[in-house]
Amino acid sequence: MRLEPKDTKSLAASILYPVGAILATLIFSSILVLMAGASPFSVFYLVAKGAAGSQFAFFETLTRATPLIFTGLAVAVAFRAKLWNIGAEAQLYIGAVVTILMGTGALPLPSYLLIPAIMAASMLAGAVMLLGPAFLKIRFGVDEVVTTLLLNFVILLFVSMLLEGPLKDPMGLGWPQSEAVDDAATLSRVVKGKRLHYGFVIAVGAAIFLWVIMKKTTLGFEMRAVGHNPNASGFAGISVNGVLMKTALLSGGIAALAGFSEVAGLKGSLSLDLSPGYGYTGIVVAMLAMLNPLGVILSAIFVSGIFVGADAMSRTAGVPSYIADVMVATALLTMVTAIMLTRFRIRWR
Repeated sequence: MRLEPKDTKSLAASILYPVGAILATLIFSSILVLMAGASPFSVFYLVAKGAAGSQFAFFETLTRATPLIFTGLAVAVAFRAKLWNIGAEAQLYIGAVVTILMGTGALPLPSYLLIPAIMAASMLAGAVMLLGPAFLKIRFGVDEVVTTLLLNFVILLFVSMLLEGPLKDPMGLGWPQSEAVDDAATLSRVVKGKRLHYGFVIAVGAAIFLWVIMKKTTLGFEMRAVGHNPNASGFAGISVNGVLMKTALLSGGIAALAGFSEVAGLKGSLSLDLSPGYGYTGIVVAMLAMLNPLGVILSAIFVSGIFVGADAMSRTAGVPSYIADVMVATALLTMVTAIMLTRFRIRWR
């Protein structure tokens, strides 16, 4: 068996393969639900109801989608230029640390100045985090998958040290968590009485901003060109290394905003359970969106809805909510296969 690139992309294949991927996910998930002793139709209904069956469920889904939009965008931008950023989790936590450092009284500024300042500083910290792996890749050919993945563990240990030391809240009864950010550094709620905050609005704005960059600017064209063929891009006069560094700055900065929005908009303080793996799930979100920034919004809401709905379903039907993780992972695998089949044909010989 071998794969051959297709000369042209079929519109029908571009539609049918993703639809087939969704059907395959549903079939596989149904088998797991049946093995758990429940009805697939009942479980899927409960998941949908738990994700969007009420005003509370709908806003909760959007709230959970907010960090996924940021990390999904960070991954999508990097992957488009073939910069494999697996370290969005580390960049998220660095953004959260900067938010705590600046938002707990260090800068006595009004909210309309303090929040943009924190966002800018968080983005800068996240960008610097990814510059190191990008430099090692360009200068020494070090695989950025390894360096960014390992940085996740390094930063988590670093944050743990901070929470047991200089950032530990003296009023926290011994719990390893930071002080809460001031009111001036807190993002307002979009709807009074709900947890959805303006971080979601910022995330949607970031997606639109990145879509414009990718589709309408020279940098976006260069990023796509480098992603398709770096050798041809270099031959055409594009500075491949420069594009990779700019991509790293953009990707790391966007991922750090996920940490900012979780601290300033939702949690109020920093702890080691700030992220249940949003950085890794961002890879799923980006792939499901086929690396399209606007598609990231929809795929993040879809993935968030599965998790929120699965929690509600688990309480009602008694089926383990871990099935949601399997559903998301299966969706990723089938969608990646679908993307491959739209670009390549299988030859048997």
